[in-house]
Amino acid sequence: MSLDPPPPAAATPRRARVVIALLMAFMALNFADKGVLGLVADPIRDDLDLTATEFGTIASAFYLLFSLSAVLVGFLGNRMRARPLLAVLVLIWSVAQLPILLPVAGFAVLLGTRVLLGAGEGPSLPLANHTAFGWFPQERRSLPAALVTMGGALGAVIGAPLVLVVNSTLGWRGSFGILGVLGLLWLLAWWRWGGDGPYASASTSASASASASASASASASTQDTGQEEARVPYRRVFLTGTWLGGTFSMFTVMWSLALALTWLPTWLEDHVHFSDAEVSGAIGLPSVSGLVLALSAGVLAQRLLKRGASPRLAQGVVGAIATLAAGACLLGLTRVGPVALMLPLMAIGFAAGNAQTPLTNAAIARICPAGQRAAALATAYAIAATSSILAPYVSGRLIDSAANEAAGFDHAFDLSGWLLLAGGLVAFLTVRPDRDAQATAPEDRRPSIVPAS
Repeated sequence: MSLDPPPPAAATPRRARVVIALLMAFMALNFADKGVLGLVADPIRDDLDLTATEFGTIASAFYLLFSLSAVLVGFLGNRMRARPLLAVLVLIWSVAQLPILLPVAGFAVLLGTRVLLGAGEGPSLPLANHTAFGWFPQERRSLPAALVTMGGALGAVIGAPLVLVVNSTLGWRGSFGILGVLGLLWLLAWWRWGGDGPYASASTSASASASASASASASASTQDTGQEEARVPYRRVFLTGTWLGGTFSMFTVMWSLALALTWLPTWLEDHVHFSDAEVSGAIGLPSVSGLVLALSAGVLAQRLLKRGASPRLAQGVVGAIATLAAGACLLGLTRVGPVALMLPLMAIGFAAGNAQTPLTNAAIARICPAGQRAAALATAYAIAATSSILAPYVSGRLIDSAANEAAGFDHAFDLSGWLLLAGGLVAFLTVRPDRDAQATAPEDRRPSIVPAS
């Protein structure tokens, strides 16, 4: 028996595809907004005369309110519709980018706007996943989760060349401005075509149905169930191995992502001696690799579930292997010389972990009622995101304190690699959504986990 409530109305496949496409664009903007700072790091540091530690402080400031915002908005996501919530978030992103266009905007403005941007982007991935899951039943969520994650990779593939072109023509400030404008355009599209699906939580789907043309049918379906959606204490969800182990594994993945966003372009330019065009192409490699790996992992997990494999194998073990591969490649990255060897290791090391994140989100969604899904996902993401506060600053300190900058980058990449290996091992041992779904079910509604046929 599923922990999800019966859908109040039949899903429309075409509408579901449109919403997933919009959510992918949402995550693409999200990634580009985060990544722009690292892509224009050198002109910013030269223009504002910043040390590596000062620049790392600006990068870390993005995550100051990131986790708090993720938790608070995540709990709102249990009760409010997706359309206004996501619209407000993107409005905050756009407002945060535009002040940097002012010529007088310096260190303090960059610091403040990155804090505001982080507050707006903190809830983004868990709410995007929660919204996507509302359009699909439980056994079909691994692939939508992978597609949402792929949107972030597209943000790097498309956003990096765009940012560098704008930087070369309008300067680094123009790169922030163009992303603010694109955010406003997405908001208009979302307000026209976005919304909650039929598998959203009972409270949000009821609110959405009230304004939809199919509200009468949805209401009748809800009445037919004869019961309100059951809830469980959050501590039962948060103390499961799936939630704890998945959260730690995401912590290590997000550490590597923050490292790549902040310092990878500088490393490629200053120490691998790539030109701007080569940096743009190289930055896109982990993103292309991430697209392929996240989609492949999502498809593999969904096929395994269809063939009767356990959720532990499909979502826990597959994700753990991806994270272990990422860690091994990052450790190798600091120990090879030829660019022909370095680029594949970089592409996998900074991307393979992203294949784990959507599977972990699908596993967490499996172990909690739909009405509590947004908060459970957001809390896990918020705790994992604390690594993103630490990674840019710690890496900056390692770079400044090392005998030379190249050695500092080696230390930073090695640290990330060891963390990923630990995260993959923990996920392999603890992510067991089939077992934990039974442990977290209401006493009178213990689910029988039956593999999908």
